[in-house]
Amino acid sequence: MRMLQSYPREIKVFLAASLINSTGSSLMWPLTTMFVFDELGHNMADAGLVILIQSLGGIVGQLLGGSLYHRVGVKKLIVGSLGLNALGLFALPVISQYWYFYMALMGFIGFCNALSLPAIQAFIGFRFAERRGELFNVIYVANNIGVALGTALSGFLADISYKLTFIANGVTSAVFALFFLNYLNRLNHHTGEVHLDKRNKVAGENVWVLLSHTRVYLYMGIASLFLLLGNSIWNTGVSPYIISEGLPKKMYGFLWTLNGILIFVGQPFTNLVKRWFAKSSSAQMTASAVFYLSAYVVIVFMHNYPGMVLAMILATFGEMLISPAIPAFISDHTGRAAPFYIGLSGGIGAIGRVIGPYAMGVLYDGGGLVPVAWLAVATAIVSVGFFLVHALKNKNVSPRL
Repeated sequence: MRMLQSYPREIKVFLAASLINSTGSSLMWPLTTMFVFDELGHNMADAGLVILIQSLGGIVGQLLGGSLYHRVGVKKLIVGSLGLNALGLFALPVISQYWYFYMALMGFIGFCNALSLPAIQAFIGFRFAERRGELFNVIYVANNIGVALGTALSGFLADISYKLTFIANGVTSAVFALFFLNYLNRLNHHTGEVHLDKRNKVAGENVWVLLSHTRVYLYMGIASLFLLLGNSIWNTGVSPYIISEGLPKKMYGFLWTLNGILIFVGQPFTNLVKRWFAKSSSAQMTASAVFYLSAYVVIVFMHNYPGMVLAMILATFGEMLISPAIPAFISDHTGRAAPFYIGLSGGIGAIGRVIGPYAMGVLYDGGGLVPVAWLAVATAIVSVGFFLVHALKNKNVSPRL
């Protein structure tokens, strides 16, 4: 990664705004289960139901967000969804006392938050086309620094008030919306796709025509689905295993601290992987799945804490490879249809995050960590296969659909 000083001021401001937003977003989500169980007095099944509804809202938001980019316009879509997300968060302290309204509002928040994601990624791809691959990676690192800061702050805020986390998250979402409003207003109106405020269909933007280009999104989306399903092992396998073994809960927190540190300091290693073994975005996705597979194999044969540390290192390298690669590939190969495909592939992949915890929870209750780890291995193998198919389907295809 190039030194931050080499970026123009526009990119530095964008990175700062992204970091602030990710810090705010990560304040609340670690505490959702605790809030439902501790503050509202519901059981863990109800807490899981809230997270499920929020995740389903996120899937719908991803799918819809990509298709609305050119129909609504980037300004209305990004600023509007972030603004609605902030309003939903501000309403949570009042609505939370009414259970069913609270669940519905959590689904709405998940929807609004995800609605802006494909638009923001597509905007980056359009606005910074010459350096977008590099910039996707830098923003990914900045966002994870924000996640580390937010997660650390969430505990302190929760000691004061759970509801304070909602308000703090709402403030950062509102600030991000105002940043985009000011930023997009100041862009040159001749910039192109990034400044569409009026209805303007992409050439040939019939949804069925776009869906017919399966080589662009389908195999990659299915591979991501299985990868995210397998990645549920950390919350639905490793976490209860650590508790059942009598280890301090902070040992689980240390694994995620390690994850955050590696994302920041491990860039030279992943850059070497990209330079020597995985030069294209498609190759980086496949390499990512191989790292995840290696991590789960380690847990199968070393289901102890040192094995989990090694597995987290391997899985983090996999995460570092795939997170920038997917939006970079879509931006390079789909032109103005990139928002649609970013939302579509993201929505398909997110299904794995929804069904993973339940599937692994059933396996863990029946046999502990080992069957959960074997399921993760199986999903990673399937993921490697689909990423290979994706790479072969796009091997001789030049950038831009």
